[in-house]
Amino acid sequence: MNNILDSLAKSKFRSSFHLNKQMKDYVNEKGINKIKEHAYDFINRRLKSKYIENDGKQTPMKGHPVFIAQHATATCCRGCLYKWHHIDKNKELTSNEVDYIVDLIIKWIKNEINS
Repeated sequence: MNNILDSLAKSKFRSSFHLNKQMKDYVNEKGINKIKEHAYDFINRRLKSKYIENDGKQTPMKGHPVFIAQHATATCCRGCLYKWHHIDKNKELTSNEVDYIVDLIIKWIKNEINS
């Protein structure tokens, strides 16, 4: 997982995302377990399906730490999941793939909190 985070950090676009103080405070206030619940909810509702009508536009660029993390980790849409993580577009995500995505998001958020 560190290898993909290192690769993403070399991307000018992906490395431009960071949590601001307000978002870090939100994570600390809610706790990482609640943020992880939010991540599972967002991924299952917005990315898990085989067909996503608004793919490429389903993840906001602001408003929640998970959204920021999704853009930073290229887990924001099925196109980015395919390009960066080699997860096929034309199928429903497996439980293992959802776990991988959420774990990556949480690792990125923890790195941001500790930086």
